[in-house]
Amino acid sequence: MARKSKLADNRKKKLKKIKGFTIHFLPYSEIRGLSSDERIKKILEIVLGNNILILQGKLRPEEESRLIGDTMAMIKHVPDFKGIELAVVSGNGDEGFFGKVRHSIANFLSGGETGAITVIGPATIVKEIKRDPRKIELFLNK
Repeated sequence: MARKSKLADNRKKKLKKIKGFTIHFLPYSEIRGLSSDERIKKILEIVLGNNILILQGKLRPEEESRLIGDTMAMIKHVPDFKGIELAVVSGNGDEGFFGKVRHSIANFLSGGETGAITVIGPATIVKEIKRDPRKIELFLNK
C-alpha cells in the first residue's frame, strides 16, 4: 500500500513539471461559412491559448500566407509568443480515376479540401513537425 502511494506521488511530481497544453480538433464544418479573416482570427485565438490545433482540411494558399504573416507581426507585440509551426498532410494521390472523381465531388459538396489535415501549434510548445504522406511526427519543447 505504501509503495503504491509513493509511485502515485512520483507520477504527480512528474506531471507537474510538464507545461500544459491542449489538442483542439476543429472540423471543417465549423469554418466552412467563415470569411478568410474570420478563419484566421478563429485559428489564432485557439493557438494563442497554448493549444495545438488539428484542422480537418486545409486553408487556401492565400489564407495560409496571411496566417504566417500575421503571426510574424504578432511576435513583437504579444508577450511570450514566438510564432507558429504549421504542417499540412494530405493523401498521397495514388488513387485511380474514379477515386479522384469521388474525391473532387466530396470536396465540392463540402466546400473545401477535406482529404487533408492541418496541424498548427504555438512555437513555444511545438518544436518541430515532421511529415510524410502517411504520418505526422510532432516534437514538443521541454
